[in-house]
Amino acid sequence: MSRTRIAAAAIGLAGALAASQAQAQSASNSDQEIALLKQQLKMLEQKLDKLQSQTAANTAATAKTKAEAKAEARSEAKAVVANANAAIPVKGPVAPSGVVVTMPNNRPTICTADEQNCVAITSRVHWDVGGYNYRPNTAATTPQQLDSGENVRRARIGIVGKFFGDWNYSLIYDFGGTSDGFGGTGAAGATAVGFLPGGGTSGIENAYLSYTGLKPFGGKMAIEAGVMDIPWTLDESTSSNDIMFMERASAGIIAQNIAAGDFRSAIGTRWWNDQLWMGAYVTGPTTGQIHSASSVSPPGTSEQYGAVVRVAGNPINGNGYSVHIGADAEWLIQPPRNLVTQAQTLTLSDRPELRIDPTTLISTGGIANVSGAQVYGVEAAATYGSFIAQGEYYWFNVDRTANTGLPPLGASSLKFDGGYAQVGYVLTGETRAYNAASASYGGVKPANPFSIAGGGWGAWEIAGRVSTMNLNDQLATAAGIAGGRQTIYTAALNWYVNNNVRFMLDYLHGDVSKQASSISAVNTGSKFDAVAMRTQVAF
Repeated sequence: MSRTRIAAAAIGLAGALAASQAQAQSASNSDQEIALLKQQLKMLEQKLDKLQSQTAANTAATAKTKAEAKAEARSEAKAVVANANAAIPVKGPVAPSGVVVTMPNNRPTICTADEQNCVAITSRVHWDVGGYNYRPNTAATTPQQLDSGENVRRARIGIVGKFFGDWNYSLIYDFGGTSDGFGGTGAAGATAVGFLPGGGTSGIENAYLSYTGLKPFGGKMAIEAGVMDIPWTLDESTSSNDIMFMERASAGIIAQNIAAGDFRSAIGTRWWNDQLWMGAYVTGPTTGQIHSASSVSPPGTSEQYGAVVRVAGNPINGNGYSVHIGADAEWLIQPPRNLVTQAQTLTLSDRPELRIDPTTLISTGGIANVSGAQVYGVEAAATYGSFIAQGEYYWFNVDRTANTGLPPLGASSLKFDGGYAQVGYVLTGETRAYNAASASYGGVKPANPFSIAGGGWGAWEIAGRVSTMNLNDQLATAAGIAGGRQTIYTAALNWYVNNNVRFMLDYLHGDVSKQASSISAVNTGSKFDAVAMRTQVAF
């Protein structure tokens, strides 16, 4: 029953009551009729309240039913959508990667997310072009001319990396002319070295393993073995990408070639902190040496071994200035022996600080009966702002007491010496940072790399060097050596285009004082001027 019908019934009842009362008043009805009517009215009011309560309950139940129906409809709609989406192939979420690829200094590098394992590609190309104005002193001078042209001085590519944080490795091959004539040249008997079993020409420049997990005395330590660049001498510890001149000074090259330098097999350790560096290595032959005792042409040789020690540091340094000092020693303990002739020799020589033509102008030739050799050196450098000064000096001693049965017998030791001094200044204001791990100075990093759009011009550096090397001793005696005395002055202009590209322009003036032999004063010296340029790309 609706509320309207209930209200109408109530109104009708009230009207009937009123009429009854009026009739009772007029007809003098009895009080019993009035009481009966009041009872009926009360019953109607109770019935009305009951109906109203039931109506409200029915309304709430209806609303609940509608809500449940709507919820059920929504749920069914969601299920339909979900089923439809499931039927459509979609790309799932990308799983977190455990590999991070970066390009520090444009070197492609792959590392695990925790940077405990990495591998990177490294490369350098040094392409040289240049010419000589070579002037032999007499017709007896050898050579009579030098060849102008070009040389791919270095063309290296390889990988460097680490695993488990503390194990470092390097494998680098050099396709360039660093070995200056190794590949394709004839050896003794005109037999190409590269065709010999076990003695093939090798360009392996680095192939070593290094452990850096130990950190004693508050510093860092590396224990390493394999084929490597021995960080002996200040100039050699400076990367060829960062040296101020196209070639290092002859005195250092001759010293390193005895038992240190590039391509050298070695095992040793180095320790360093911010102010001090110490290292010691036992060394063997360079890569590409003959490893056949039975070879006749070229003759097989026993393998040499030696040792090097270096102590250096940066005791004075501050904002814009630093001072470096150091000392080093090298020992050739067992020279290689020719297993065919039993000769035991050592040759000290170098090219005139430029390798467009690989001909040497100073050389001792093969010093006979060499039982050992020692080199002692000192080094110093200083920086002030954009200025750097650097120098080294070496003293050589070659013992000739090997028992080979070949002359000269009982000859005394030979002594040679040489060194260099050089300065550089970066015109654009950049400086060379100190590298404590190698106890040397790094390269120039241009503050404004060359860019036509950006207006940068890179970094510009000027440099000068004087070097000397004396390979003469015991002249005027039959057992003496007349290797010659060489003095070279070099001026350089370097343009650092960016961190990966550099152009170098060198001018050299050289004077070689030399005689035909230790007992012949015939002048076989020479003079030369040379201009050369290097294009360098490295990462």
